[in-house]
Amino acid sequence: MDIDNIIRAFCNGKNEKQVEGCLKFLSDKIWNQYTDYLMDKVLIIENEINKWAFNLPNAKEGYPYERTCDIPQKLVTIPEAEILIDNVTGLSQEQQGLSIIVADDKKSFTISGMPTLDAFRKEGATPDSTFELTFSYSVLGMDIPEEKRHFERKIPFIINQDPRKLWKNLPVDWENMPEPKYRKEDTQCEYVKVEKSSDGTPQKDIVAASKRGRSHAQEAKPRDDHFRVEYMPNGWYIMAVADGAGSAKYSREGSHIACDTAVDHCKLSLINSMPFETAIEAFHTHEEENNSEARKVVGDYIYQIVGTAAFKAHKAIVAEATIRNLPVKQYATTLLLTICKHFSFGWFVASFWVGDGAICLYNRQAHTAKILGIPDEGEYAGQTRFLTMQEIFQDTKTFYQRLRFSIVDDFTALFLMSDGVSDPKFETDANLNNPDKWDALWNDLHDNGVELIDDNEEAKEQLLNWLDFWSAGNHDDRTIAILYGQEHDNTNNTADNMNIQPSDISDPSAASVEIVDTTNDSNDGNGQQME
Repeated sequence: MDIDNIIRAFCNGKNEKQVEGCLKFLSDKIWNQYTDYLMDKVLIIENEINKWAFNLPNAKEGYPYERTCDIPQKLVTIPEAEILIDNVTGLSQEQQGLSIIVADDKKSFTISGMPTLDAFRKEGATPDSTFELTFSYSVLGMDIPEEKRHFERKIPFIINQDPRKLWKNLPVDWENMPEPKYRKEDTQCEYVKVEKSSDGTPQKDIVAASKRGRSHAQEAKPRDDHFRVEYMPNGWYIMAVADGAGSAKYSREGSHIACDTAVDHCKLSLINSMPFETAIEAFHTHEEENNSEARKVVGDYIYQIVGTAAFKAHKAIVAEATIRNLPVKQYATTLLLTICKHFSFGWFVASFWVGDGAICLYNRQAHTAKILGIPDEGEYAGQTRFLTMQEIFQDTKTFYQRLRFSIVDDFTALFLMSDGVSDPKFETDANLNNPDKWDALWNDLHDNGVELIDDNEEAKEQLLNWLDFWSAGNHDDRTIAILYGQEHDNTNNTADNMNIQPSDISDPSAASVEIVDTTNDSNDGNGQQME
């Protein structure tokens, strides 16, 4: 049948107007069905694209980020359709520190930059870290109107917050704090510069720093740690570090009293130090003979100076609590105390230790770490013992074990630190005895801007800044004191820790301590008491 016959059959005697109307009806209906057919295909395309997994890994705030996402070259459902990326928005350098660039072929996009959420932390608010990207694209290869070619879908993008920035640094509201306030600064740092000797030889210097922990700053609580360091004209170094118990309301004053009282007593006792120094020299001279009489004399002096300093610190805290009509346990604090001096034969160090934290004689050249005591452990995990506990002084045996002395050829550094430093850096008490861990600490200080060189008074600020180091789960106050200086070459550092027994006190009835001499201990220098 030719076209003319088809038209005649279709018109079938209808007038021109009727035929025109019918043709228009058929045309509109067919085109509408065709459009629906095309849009069904577009919907199929949209559904497929909405199922695309872009696999964008979460960004980490403060860490460089770069990720390129390629879209599939062909669609599974409509192979003839071509997808081109028009744009991807939702991130910016100004807001999130990230930029989005679409490739020239419009087949991929790249997110890159240094993620940050600082722009969303207004007035200390915790920012939302989930963002919505708008993925805009066009469909080509199909006969659809231009205005219907452009589509978009949403893509979630997450920037994991820097946990360090989740912590708030809230000031202590001293004005509204009830009495006694016991005001204390959030930070404390000091550098004790010791002038070179007459022949130009550098002397060891002291640097110390203390900083309020993040857990305290988060709750606008004061710093509970404290330290005090001194150098006397006659060559004696005195160092004290105290960690006030976080659960004790006035421990910040307990640590303050402990350091000041203990150091003041040591200073007063060491003004006329010649008899003590003579006893030390005599002990060293007869050291190989294991002269018990010489040990007794040294033991007496250490008890009178270091042991009594600790006891006076305890009594001073009790006195303050009594005046205030407050429980002594509200002032609970640890105490690490050392006295140290250089002699012609080496260095003499005596110490007292109650509580956690660490005291260590570290020699980098000899690769040794001599721990001058044993960290206390309480009845439960995470507990310790405190200077404020009466049993510390009533139990003669345990008090003996808290006093140590050691004679070494030389050392790189004498460290005193609260558990705010020792816990994250050593993790276990066993690691305190591992020289590799002390090497790592020394390198950590050096690599993070703490220049432990002669007469570097800037070291106090450098050390204070270093105390900001991040360690997940460790946010206590942090305090560290370091006596440091260039050690002599070829140091053998063979002297080990010794324990002086109760018999080493000339009058045991007058002394409530046994001084632990750590110079010839057979326990690898860890300060354990010999049987």
